[in-house]
Amino acid sequence: MNNTTPHPITGLSAIADRYSVVLCDVWGVVHNGVVSWPAARDALARFRAGGGTVILVTNAPRPHYAVRPQLAALGVEPECFDTVVTSGDVTRDLLAAHPGAKAFHLGAERDLGLYDGLDLSLAAAEEADLISCTGLFDDTVETPDDYQALLERFRARNVPMICANPDRVVERGHQLIYCAGALAERYRELGGSALIAGKPHRPIYEAALARAAEAGAGAVPLDRVLAIGDGAPTDLRGAVDFGLDVLFVTAGIHSADFGPADDPDRDAVHRFLAAERLGATAFIPRLAW
Repeated sequence: MNNTTPHPITGLSAIADRYSVVLCDVWGVVHNGVVSWPAARDALARFRAGGGTVILVTNAPRPHYAVRPQLAALGVEPECFDTVVTSGDVTRDLLAAHPGAKAFHLGAERDLGLYDGLDLSLAAAEEADLISCTGLFDDTVETPDDYQALLERFRARNVPMICANPDRVVERGHQLIYCAGALAERYRELGGSALIAGKPHRPIYEAALARAAEAGAGAVPLDRVLAIGDGAPTDLRGAVDFGLDVLFVTAGIHSADFGPADDPDRDAVHRFLAAERLGATAFIPRLAW
C-alpha cells in the first residue's frame, strides 16, 4: 500500500511475492539512454522466472515495435520483459481520430515512424492544422525557449497540439535533456490546447494491463500490480491515480533531492513525497533483485 513514508528496500525480491504483474518504467530505471543496468535487467528477468509478467511502459513517442531495437542495442534482453507499451502507441490512436489532418511534426526525424499507416499528411508550420509533438528537433542543445516564437505563431491560429511524450526531462547519461512534455507545458502556458498521451494518463495503463492479460497474466486485480518508476509527475502520479502500488526508484531524475544517489536520505524521500502529495509502497536507489 502506498504512503508518504515508504520503507527502503535493497531489492525487488523483498516485495515481489505480493505481485503478479510489474509495469516498469524504462528510461531512468532500466537504462539512461546510453547504457542499461545489469542489476535492473536481472531483477526483471528473475521476476518473470518466478512466474510474473513484466510490461515495460515508456513515454517514448515511438510505437513499441520501433522501441524494441533500441532496447536490444542497449543490452535489454527479451528475457527481461513480456512486451512494451509506449506513449507512441497511445498517440497513434489520438492521431487516428483526425483523419486527413495536415500535421506539423515537431520533433526529431527518428520519430517519423509514428505516422506509418495513418491517414494524415505532414505539412509545414504555416499550413498545419495540427501539431504532433514528439520532442525537440535537437534535444542535445535546444531548450523550450528556442521554440517560443514558433509556439506563439501556432497559438495565434489556435492550432491544437497532440503531445506524444509527457516527460519534461529525462537523464541521458549524466545530462538532463528536455522532452516533448516541456513544449506541451509551454504551449499551455501560452493558452494553447495540448492533448498529452502516455503517463500519467489512464489510457497507457489500460493498454499495459490489456497487454499483460494477453501475455498470460489474465485479469489481474490492481492490488497485484506493481508500478516501478523514477519520475514523480509521470510514473508515480500515474500509478497512484490509477490505484497501483509503487516502487520508487530514487536515483533517477529526482536524485539530487535525496543526497548520495546510492544511499538516499529516508527523511528527504518522505518530505519529497509529502510535498508532491504522492506515495509509494517502498523505495530503492536503483532497481535490483
